[in-house]
Amino acid sequence: MKNQLKVITNLFLTSIGISVFLGSLLRFVGPTNQSYEINKKMKIVGHSGRSLKKKLLTRKSKVSSFYNDKYEEFERLEKLIKNWKAHIIKNPDLDVSAFFISLDNQVYAEIKSNIKYSAASSIKVPILIILLTMLEKEEILWNEKLILSEDTIGSGSGWMGYQEIGIGFPVYEVATEMIRVSDNTATNLLIKRLGGINIINKKFEEIGLKNTKINNYLPDLDGTNLTSTKDLSLAMALVDNGYLLNVSSRDIFRDIMLKSKTNSLIPSGILRGLGKESKSTDYHLSLRGYLVHNKTGDIGISYSDTAQIQTPNNSRAFASFIVKGPFNDPRSPELIRNLSAELVPFLVPDQKSRNPN
Repeated sequence: MKNQLKVITNLFLTSIGISVFLGSLLRFVGPTNQSYEINKKMKIVGHSGRSLKKKLLTRKSKVSSFYNDKYEEFERLEKLIKNWKAHIIKNPDLDVSAFFISLDNQVYAEIKSNIKYSAASSIKVPILIILLTMLEKEEILWNEKLILSEDTIGSGSGWMGYQEIGIGFPVYEVATEMIRVSDNTATNLLIKRLGGINIINKKFEEIGLKNTKINNYLPDLDGTNLTSTKDLSLAMALVDNGYLLNVSSRDIFRDIMLKSKTNSLIPSGILRGLGKESKSTDYHLSLRGYLVHNKTGDIGISYSDTAQIQTPNNSRAFASFIVKGPFNDPRSPELIRNLSAELVPFLVPDQKSRNPN
């Protein structure tokens, strides 16, 4: 009897222990499963065909409406254009295209901004934008490996082309190096992965880049890849204002663009306009409240730069320049610096006119 009572007591205590354990397990597993189901439902809703299609159509309509010369409702900066022409007339054998726009201040200026010119490495900015639009739609993964092959190796700038054939680079590294050191092989890896030249050109058209077209892999020393200063500036402006990319993709775009090492054109020109000449361009710009995200291009016969300029009053402006001239003519990059210097008075509006008291 005593042994039976001991067995019953042990069974009772064991059942209590099992109940407590199962209860704790259910409290832990239950919310996890619910959270999984909720996240799963949210993901389905967020990427449902109807919801995603509506979002993309809305974004596309905004882009189209802006590209259909809506910016021309802004004030045309005749004084800036006059200042530009004063520099250009000194170099009549150089062919120049320029475009500047400030969405915050609703002003713009342009010279031959719709004409197609050799894009050089400036083509890498719209390629980055296409990559990020595909990343949003989960058509490509940020950590996906791109395999180096002989057909993607591009001479000139960059280091990826000197690595062993068959090595893989994650997309985020390829995208970063394409801008940071203007890596041509990285660019070719992306062109191939994004669907090839024809597919990318169709995607350029879809987002409103009327004058931007890839015809060859980089380095494209013959200058067959084309763009316009209007395309370059408006693409960056529409990214920054949420027309082309969502917030997280826009942040990635800014972060990568900020890593660009070459700042000898638009950034140096803006610093010149502020009355300063220095090799520490970014540092001295930051002391004056400026932050410039830019990407240059240089194939000898064509120099270019496109930039987003954050000003001391936290407004943003966008500028692009392309100069076509004799091979490796030092006047071409110098002209871009001088044209960029003329932007300074128009980047920060006159505070006295806004605050009369």
